[in-house]
Amino acid sequence: MRLLIAEDDRALANFLARGLEADGHRTRRAGTGTEALAAFGEDLPDLTILDLNLPELDGELVLEGMRKIDAQAPVMVLTARQEVETRIRCLDLGADDFMVKPFSLHELRARCRSLLRRKRAARLTLKAGDLELDRLEHVARRAGEVVTLTNKEFSLLEQLMLNRGQCVSRVELLDSVWNMEPAQTTNIVDVYVNYLRRKLKDPPPGHLLRTVRGKGYLVPSETELSLGANPVILGAVALPTGYLLAPPSLMSPAE
Repeated sequence: MRLLIAEDDRALANFLARGLEADGHRTRRAGTGTEALAAFGEDLPDLTILDLNLPELDGELVLEGMRKIDAQAPVMVLTARQEVETRIRCLDLGADDFMVKPFSLHELRARCRSLLRRKRAARLTLKAGDLELDRLEHVARRAGEVVTLTNKEFSLLEQLMLNRGQCVSRVELLDSVWNMEPAQTTNIVDVYVNYLRRKLKDPPPGHLLRTVRGKGYLVPSETELSLGANPVILGAVALPTGYLLAPPSLMSPAE
């Protein structure tokens, strides 16, 4: 899942990010109210953790702006403000939950899971043919059988399935999955697609994961999958089995 952390305390934001990324989520951090509102509009995250004491734009104004963009996206307020009046205002503005600092990370993670279960249930499970991705439990299944994926493999597959029927470029995948600049030359995307194809038993050119030569990759729409045949996609090309040229630091099994 994609989480936005709006927190001006960099150490705390990093602490939250590490804890939530351990659950398999992808996080984006914003250090000001202006950045938080812009990031929310760009990404439409699955959940936002919002501090109220943000520079440039107060958190309550950010919350009000977020609700104008999306009235349903879960927002948890995490603040040092303890006044009952503040809690009431935030709930009236559309906050889904409210936690006061200091806080327990275990409780915050549990509350995040609860919010994600209640909101946007239709987006918690992604499907393509007999492939199913449970975004909350971080589990992939094909034909009912669990497929064990690393965090990076799961994130890559999730990004492709969120954009079903559309080609996602390597540059977009580098940015969204690895937080890497396109100028950093690497074939890490191709390598990880190859990993996924092996684990999903989807050999090249791929029924579920298809290569668009010179552009990127896509998971086809349900209509295309139901045709029962793989269309020619600009001459799909497969990686050879031993094609593992990405830097070892980027291919750690722990990812």
